[in-house]
Amino acid sequence: MTISIKTASDIEGMRIAGRLASEVLDYLTPFVQVGVTTNRLDQLAHDYITQVQEAIPAPLNYSPGGYSPYPKSICTSVNHVVCHGIPNDKELKKGDTLNIDITVIKDGWHGDTSRMFHLGEVSIQAKRLSKLTYEAMWHGILKVKPGATVGDIGAAIQRFAEPQGLTIVREFCGHGIGRGFHEEPQILHYGRPGTLETLKEGMIFTIEPMINAGKRDIKDMPDGWTIVTKDRSLSAQWEHTVLVTATGYEVLTLSAGSPPPPDFVVSTTT
Repeated sequence: MTISIKTASDIEGMRIAGRLASEVLDYLTPFVQVGVTTNRLDQLAHDYITQVQEAIPAPLNYSPGGYSPYPKSICTSVNHVVCHGIPNDKELKKGDTLNIDITVIKDGWHGDTSRMFHLGEVSIQAKRLSKLTYEAMWHGILKVKPGATVGDIGAAIQRFAEPQGLTIVREFCGHGIGRGFHEEPQILHYGRPGTLETLKEGMIFTIEPMINAGKRDIKDMPDGWTIVTKDRSLSAQWEHTVLVTATGYEVLTLSAGSPPPPDFVVSTTT
């Protein structure tokens, strides 16, 4: 297993790609309203990425081994959809929760991030799940520094989420990223401190916990991409792309419209 260590030049390219991915979410935010379709959001994102950013939507026609080509430019996961929801013509309704997952390619570098959105007034459970999932991601980010391990990240997320009565999806994880969409290492969102790969300066990867209000079991839908909770309970996900710096971490997927970090986070870089 080869984990790529990015050079200063590589990192600058990744900073640009990460910021652009986050700016797509900034752009889409005003359009995420009751009555919009996820197909409309996909078209808006596609046009913005290709025409304004002069970049490439990485998911479009992405076909890893065993998968048919993904047919859209973004992933839109509604309510009990865990991940990889394919945009469609169904209108979003009041009370829906939505994860939008964006990956852009700019000058060969990938930027990958996702956010949760609420359509109108959502349930207390949905608000709580989204908030705690966001905080869980940040608990993982705070563990990133040279000499720490991938297991430290997963353990921090697990220690925070499970005592809240939430469950962590184990079949999907974060991943290294760079010129490849999915590189090594795999970043599990559960685990034991001090285990798995040791983090080194110059590594870049995503932290993207998928957390359920009910049981952690999932199932595949017939389209070959969409993953849902088996018990149809709500699921939430947040994602950032993170660089291991000399002293800690730098979050690469930030922009003017990014939600602020939780109160327990002092800085987005250390």
